[in-house]
Amino acid sequence: HYDFGMRAVKSVLVMAGQLKRERVGQSEAQVLLTALRDSNLPKFLADDAILFRAILSDLFPGVELEDHDYGAMQEAIEYVIQDKGLILREKQVAKVIQFYETMVVRHGVMLVGPTGGGKTTCYEVLKETLTKLAADGVEHPEYKPVHTYVLNPKSVSMGELYGEVSLMTGEWTDGLMSTTVRHCVTQTVEDHQWIMCDGPVDALWIENMNTV
Repeated sequence: HYDFGMRAVKSVLVMAGQLKRERVGQSEAQVLLTALRDSNLPKFLADDAILFRAILSDLFPGVELEDHDYGAMQEAIEYVIQDKGLILREKQVAKVIQFYETMVVRHGVMLVGPTGGGKTTCYEVLKETLTKLAADGVEHPEYKPVHTYVLNPKSVSMGELYGEVSLMTGEWTDGLMSTTVRHCVTQTVEDHQWIMCDGPVDALWIENMNTV
């Protein structure tokens, strides 16, 4: 199931706007094609990605895209992966970059995959990469230190997670999520604040998250 509603359109337009400002002189077809590719490709399965690329080539015949040079960011990702004692793999580096590109245009992002598939490693590598780039003084609005708050939504009840009103007293009690969000928004620094819901996804807590 892929979402091609207004949210997806907005993400493409936001990314296209950023690319237009960064890549002065590049044709609009190339900018739009890059935005469509980079904002959608991370969420496709391998087989579907092939079909998606074929559709893009039909929509933009003759338009060639150069691979984007991530420069200092890619070097930092590779450094962090090796510093964590992991084997450097091109696909893993690509996934970290895709995760970053998606987070730039989305408020909430899901990392989905099997146990041991590298989901936690992906966000930890990106966290350390952005923190390292900020420490190294690399100028970019998104390169800031990252603070993470990890919780398992399935280990507590809905009331404990989001907060609830007591039926006896009528008083509101904050849950883990609301307490963490309140803490994040009171921070005076411009650092990234990531709330990580690390656990299995079910319809109950994730639909409530949409409401929040």
